[in-house]
Amino acid sequence: MEPDLHELLRSLRVWDPAVTDLPPLDPDAAPAEPLPLFARWLAEAAVAGQAEPHTMSLATADAEGLPDVRIVMLHGADEKGWSFATHAHSRKGGHLAGRPYAALAFYWPVLGRQVRVRGPVGVAPAEEAQADLHARSTGALAAALTGRQSEVLASPEELAHASEAAWQQARRAPDTPAPSWTLYRLRPDEVEFFQGNSDRRHIRLRYRRGPEAWTRDLLWP
Repeated sequence: MEPDLHELLRSLRVWDPAVTDLPPLDPDAAPAEPLPLFARWLAEAAVAGQAEPHTMSLATADAEGLPDVRIVMLHGADEKGWSFATHAHSRKGGHLAGRPYAALAFYWPVLGRQVRVRGPVGVAPAEEAQADLHARSTGALAAALTGRQSEVLASPEELAHASEAAWQQARRAPDTPAPSWTLYRLRPDEVEFFQGNSDRRHIRLRYRRGPEAWTRDLLWP
C-alpha cells in the first residue's frame, strides 16, 4: 500500500536531538569576511559526519526569468569566488550564458546549519577548467567525455554505449580534454549563515559586499 504523503510529512522531525548537534553562533565573534567562516563550517560539517558536505543547490534562471535548481559539487572557494563546473551547452550553462547570476545553498542538518550565497557568475579560463577536471577521478572525466548533457536521450542503451566508450577513453588517456567543460565562479554579493536553535531562536548572519569592505547584520529568523 502506498504511504499517505501527508501522514508521512507530519511524522517527520527536523534536527532529531539523537543525531543533531546545534552549536552556538556568536555574531560578534564572526570574522570580518565570509570566506573564513564558510571554510570553518564546511570542515566542521565534514568532521561531524555530514554526508557530502561539499554538495550544494545551484539556482539559475532561464531567458524568461523562470527559476531552476539542481544539486552540484563545490569545486573550490577563494577570493575569486565559489566555483562549480558543467558543460557550457547544459541547461545551467545556457542559463548562465544568458543571465550570469546565480544563488547557492548548502544545508548541513547534522549541525542545523545553512549557508546561502548569491552573486554574478563568471567563466574561468579554459586551461583552468581542464586542469580542474583532470585533477578529479577517472569517473569524473568519463562523465564529462560522455557529453550531450541535458539533451534528449533516446534510450538507456544509447547512454550505456556512450558511457562505456568514455570510460575506455578516460582510462586510456587521462589527459583527454573535454572542450565544453566549463569552470564557473560565483563572486558573492551576499552570503548568509544560518545556525539553527532548539528554541527556534535561529541566528541569521548576513554579509554584504561593500565598495571597500564587507558589512554584517542580523536578520529575523
